[in-house]
Amino acid sequence: MVCLITGSSRGLGKAVAFACGQRGHRVAVHCKDRISDAKNVAAQIKDSLIFKADARDFKEIKSLVAEVVKKWGRIDVLVNNAGITKEALLLRTSEKDFDEVIGINLKGAFNFIRAVAPYMMNQEIKKIIPPHPPLAKGGRGDYQIKQRSGHIINISSFAGVKGKAGLSAYSASKAGLIGLTLTTAKEFSRYNIMVNAVLPGYMLTDMGEDSSDTAKEKTLEESLVKNFSNPDLAAEFICNLSETTGITGQVFNLDSRIL
Repeated sequence: MVCLITGSSRGLGKAVAFACGQRGHRVAVHCKDRISDAKNVAAQIKDSLIFKADARDFKEIKSLVAEVVKKWGRIDVLVNNAGITKEALLLRTSEKDFDEVIGINLKGAFNFIRAVAPYMMNQEIKKIIPPHPPLAKGGRGDYQIKQRSGHIINISSFAGVKGKAGLSAYSASKAGLIGLTLTTAKEFSRYNIMVNAVLPGYMLTDMGEDSSDTAKEKTLEESLVKNFSNPDLAAEFICNLSETTGITGQVFNLDSRIL
């Protein structure tokens, strides 16, 4: 399978990229600025490529997706993981910060879905693939003429369901991502494209570590097992989900806090 993991230079995206790579999948590692980190991730995956693009810019995303298809002939899995947060009370959140969070977390996912879906639907393949594609080494080939299948997994958040004081932009973006997931699942099911959302839980990745001590303490207090989520376990769940059939339009909570 060919897996495109957005925001995979670090954190959960990095863990998902590794998990996919360990299963023998081809992995497109995406980043916005962290090229050095992305190179470190790609170096540990047997068959991978690095792509740099701003998730908010559809032209950049469309070009990135076309390059992945040109190289590997298809995209089987899209994991919309790229995201940021700006911690501040709503009245202290600037318009610039709000727009940036919504732009990356929500519009970015929209852009990637809009760019990838036509290939999964087999609507634009002929524009990229020549009439008689060469065979790849040791297999059927790098080109796939008819796909009509795929998995799109959007990484949302507990905050998108319950809300969280001090995270108005982040919570809004993640709630919007759930709405986008449900709508897209209904529109894409006819093409055998599965679309689901995953709430991975509070993890001590770079983003989680940057949160306030109060936020961390509150999370542990609400946790039934008094633990933070494990990125590696979440990544394994996401990989397993990407290999299923007939499951779409669902929101999976991997957090022990009760929704």
